Amino acid sequence: MTLFFIKTRLSRVRASSEIAIAHFHYHTNGGFRLLNDKEVIHNPNSWLVKVVCSLFVHSCSLSHCLGYLSDNLTPHIEFEVIKRLKHPKLGLKFLEFSRVNLKINHSFWTYNMLMRSLCDMDSHGLAKIVFGYMRSDGHVPDNNMLGFLVSSFTQAGKLYVAKKMIYEVECDEFGVSHLIYNNFLNALVTQNQVNEAISLFKEHYVLHSRPDTWAFNILLRGLCRVGEVDKAFEFFNEMGNFGCSPDVVTYNTLINGLCRVNEVDRACGLLKEIRSRDDYSPNVVTFTSVMSGYCKLGKMREASVVFREMISFGTKPTVITFNVLIDGFGKGGDMVSAESMFEKMLLLGCIPDVVTFTSLIDGYCRSGQLNQGLKVWDEMIVRNMSPNVYTYAVLINALCKESRLHEARDLLRQLKCQDIVPKPFMYNPVIDGFCKAGNVDEANVIVMEMEEKRCNPDKLTFTILIIGHCMKGRILEAISIFNKMLAVGCAPDNITVSSFISCLLKAGMPDEAYRVMQMASEDLNSGFSSLEKAIPLRTNADIPLAA
Repeated sequence: MTLFFIKTRLSRVRASSEIAIAHFHYHTNGGFRLLNDKEVIHNPNSWLVKVVCSLFVHSCSLSHCLGYLSDNLTPHIEFEVIKRLKHPKLGLKFLEFSRVNLKINHSFWTYNMLMRSLCDMDSHGLAKIVFGYMRSDGHVPDNNMLGFLVSSFTQAGKLYVAKKMIYEVECDEFGVSHLIYNNFLNALVTQNQVNEAISLFKEHYVLHSRPDTWAFNILLRGLCRVGEVDKAFEFFNEMGNFGCSPDVVTYNTLINGLCRVNEVDRACGLLKEIRSRDDYSPNVVTFTSVMSGYCKLGKMREASVVFREMISFGTKPTVITFNVLIDGFGKGGDMVSAESMFEKMLLLGCIPDVVTFTSLIDGYCRSGQLNQGLKVWDEMIVRNMSPNVYTYAVLINALCKESRLHEARDLLRQLKCQDIVPKPFMYNPVIDGFCKAGNVDEANVIVMEMEEKRCNPDKLTFTILIIGHCMKGRILEAISIFNKMLAVGCAPDNITVSSFISCLLKAGMPDEAYRVMQMASEDLNSGFSSLEKAIPLRTNADIPLAA
């Protein structure tokens, strides 16, 4: 909202304010007269709030009536003025004016309202200024306000400012809650600033306050996410020294971390350790994480053993559990076991989702049973279940590999009516298929459809098109596509450049080949010499080299 808009809006109520303004000026000039009934205002402060707002909006200054305002404005009235001004930036101007000229200490609630409003409109720099004013006026934010500010500044990417706010308040010997510290710790981990999170953990929890299990879990999750599993175990082993006991989330975090770095046997050992405890038990996440780890390594026998242990332990599998196993069997080409797991899923009353069907389709396609994969696709449609991006991609890629190009093309046409944001890897196999078949016109049409769906061609798309047009002898169009590739900021790689230059040289266009090499070398920041070594231009002594 602009200042002009505020002025325009307030001008609409100017007529209703005339009596109050006259009343205001009459008092500031020391006069006295009887007011008629229309001039009576029941709330003795409301007229003053209204007039101060109107005058300040029009002049952004009240210097002509400082004496009267000094005698009559209170922190409560100033709060109402800033609230009535509605625009936070204008409210900040009034706060600064009154702090400097009227020497009034604004209330905690004025600062609270103004900082929240400024943060909500993404003006964190101004909110920080207000925070400084509040601190200099002797106000300390409570945990509710501090929590909001830290969260808002963190989400805006201003982690340093948020951390500084926490430390400033802590220096006032005000008890900053664990909730604020843990939320900030979580924000650091979420933004992959794990070293910063470790520093905060050591500075605050080790030196000032005992950490809780939640704080440890956040830190362990951050370390496992970046592959520092051994370091995570170091902190895990220190939990007892701080009076903290691990919970199932702690173990799940470590197990997931171990599986990420392919130490699944170690994760399985940790699962057995949890099962032996009396205070809590592993849950479905614990078992599923270990199964997922084995599936990624292709160790389906071990994954099946863990599944049977989970059932015998009395833990009910979820759709995620079944999806992990079905996908694992499918990728291993064991569709008999995948089908068996799907049937078991239905018997246990677990409803399959789009991931389940996509995994089955992928498994059938990998094992050369494309028609069976198409039957699963049809079953999805019968169940009124919408395929996702990956369902389309799996089936389209398989159809193209089987040279069933027109069926793949039909699937792309279906996308035009689907509420799906497509990815280039869905289109590239079909574009490649038509280019290899010599039908570059259809490939161009597909690219147009792709762009209509707001899916920008990637490096592979451009490379396929460039080579496809060259193979058809449409060199000028290939050059145009290459220029577009650079114009949209899609950097070609050495394969794209070398293939294109080779085509240009065969077409007897060494000058154009030289230009492409220069443009590509600048774009790749790899230098002319490295490309020249990879693609020597003097491949034919009869072709003159451009100087």
